[in-house]
Amino acid sequence: MNDAPDQTLIDRCLAGQTEAFGVLVERYQHRLYGSLVHVVGSRDQAQDIAQDAFAHAFEKLSSFRGQSAFYSWLFRIALNAAVSARRKTRRISGSVDAHREATGAEPIDTRTSTAPDHAAHVADRQQLVQRALAQLPEEYRTALVLKEMDDLKYEEIADILGVPLGTVRSRIHRARQELRTRLQWALQAEE
Repeated sequence: MNDAPDQTLIDRCLAGQTEAFGVLVERYQHRLYGSLVHVVGSRDQAQDIAQDAFAHAFEKLSSFRGQSAFYSWLFRIALNAAVSARRKTRRISGSVDAHREATGAEPIDTRTSTAPDHAAHVADRQQLVQRALAQLPEEYRTALVLKEMDDLKYEEIADILGVPLGTVRSRIHRARQELRTRLQWALQAEE
């Protein structure tokens, strides 16, 4: 069953063989999680959104029409969940900012690092890229993640995002330009 096409697994699941959905989860969980980490910028939040997306996909599996790839449909569900989570986070962060202003309290980073210099340098660079990626407008970041991290074709990205192909190409081009500029700026600031 593990090598069965997605549509076969979907049909089996709809026929009552719910373990077939487990195969779909195994097939796409790492890919979806990895993409979501880059979209939302938080591993914990990406994990929560991925779980919610799979649960929602299971509940709504009968509405999958097969007009696009299953992963495209699943990612769209996850993207909608990420947008909802971002709205909720903005409301919460507003109250955190208000508390910070009222009390002057700053969050404390309790993590310690015992990694060698090279590993620390690599981690710093990865963090720099993540911060620059997180600063991109959401529509640019999402398109870029789908292209570069998920290695999707422009047509698939257009289908997931529900926008014309030219818009996808434009967003990815602008995202690359903006990311390059932000990284150059950050690297110059380090020197």
